[in-house]
Amino acid sequence: MQALQAVKLSDWMFEIPRSAREDMRVPARVYADAQLWEQISHDKSIEQLINVATLPGVAGYVCAMPDVHQGYGFPVGGIAATRVSDGVISPGGVGYDINCGVRLLATDLTAEEARPRLETAVHDLSRTIPSGPGRNPRLSLDPPDMDRVLAEGCRYLVDRGLATPEDLAVTEAGGCLEAADPAAVSAKAKKRGHDQLGTIGSGNHFVEVQQVDQVFDEDAARAFGLERGCITVLIHTGSRGLGHQVCTDYVRLLDEVMQRYDIRLPDRQLASAPLRSPEGARYFGAMCAAANFAWANRQAITQSVRSVFERMYGDAGHPRLIYDVAHNIAKIETYDDQELCVHRKGATRAFGPASAETPNQYRAHGQPVFIPGSMGTASYVLAGADTSEERSFGSCCHGAGRAMSRGAAKRAVTGAQVRRELEGHGIVVRCASKSGLAEEAPLAYKDVDRVVDVVHRAGLARRVARLIPVGVIKG
Repeated sequence: MQALQAVKLSDWMFEIPRSAREDMRVPARVYADAQLWEQISHDKSIEQLINVATLPGVAGYVCAMPDVHQGYGFPVGGIAATRVSDGVISPGGVGYDINCGVRLLATDLTAEEARPRLETAVHDLSRTIPSGPGRNPRLSLDPPDMDRVLAEGCRYLVDRGLATPEDLAVTEAGGCLEAADPAAVSAKAKKRGHDQLGTIGSGNHFVEVQQVDQVFDEDAARAFGLERGCITVLIHTGSRGLGHQVCTDYVRLLDEVMQRYDIRLPDRQLASAPLRSPEGARYFGAMCAAANFAWANRQAITQSVRSVFERMYGDAGHPRLIYDVAHNIAKIETYDDQELCVHRKGATRAFGPASAETPNQYRAHGQPVFIPGSMGTASYVLAGADTSEERSFGSCCHGAGRAMSRGAAKRAVTGAQVRRELEGHGIVVRCASKSGLAEEAPLAYKDVDRVVDVVHRAGLARRVARLIPVGVIKG
């Protein structure tokens, strides 16, 4: 039904008008070409996006990125902005892995220079960076230090010698959201996270060694510190068990208080409270604290990567942080002189040159944006565009997006087959779980080249460089 009511506005955007359902407050936009739209229509992501359009205080429109797929409440790849004055905040619009995000490191190594020791380096990375349920007792946090991480994020790691001011300058929000409230994070959440700094986790999280395969914008690539053939490292992980517990705690709480605030929604997974209510404000403070934990986690992994690469390759192997961008987050931003709470569920910022939040060294081009593919395909570096502000609340997609469920992927291919395929392409693979490899098989994801093409043509971000994997460590 929704597909029939959708209006094709361009070769890269469809819209479900507000009139499609009587409880919609704003229209719903989907950035996709015809082939991606057909794929998207196979799950419930469009229905979920329409449900998001019913949130109290939702502003302008809701939208979905070309990698969108069904999630908890909100679709993954969904964006919604609610008015701070009278709108709600929804944990489902952030997700369970709060501030799951991506950061890119670059080295002065060429692929040829790295290749002789690459297998050893990937093996060393897999031993140094705990994955799956693995923990990191070397960075175990006592209660005072945990509260500092939750309040200060990456700033805490500067004091520990695990981050530099230069790292913070190219991390979204400087690696710290000031509104964080450690007291709003439960004791159970803190316990789950106390020894998880510097760990990948499981699922689609990874550390991937790559090489720059293609450059589309020489000036932007130069500003980002990328040259064709150079070795890079992409890190994808989030707030681990701490963030998951924060979401669990507040989905339950906000579900309990919706009736008090006369909030009626078509899906209980959209549990919400007014942002200015005590419960809404408390969730926002806890969410910001979990986001700070996630930034600190990726920074701690960065230091592990640096230690391995410097040990293997010397000074040329010192990885520089290019940028760190969050997805699964809600942030207060201003659009058309109106304060909005922008929920980005499986979506990232894509701020252009005009934004004051774009780091100074990237101001001529826009902030770096990263769209990872699957283990066996390319990832892309893009630059944010000013046009994204009016088209997607300054947002872009965060990956290729699943084309099939994890269960379907495991039925379609075995982990051993995936490993053989990747190794056949010269990719070094480290993953403790065969089923984990099968779940993340390339066939389980949409075509990242097509997804990026839509993003580029829609003016959400523009292509800068293409990266291909040479070594993969999966969670």
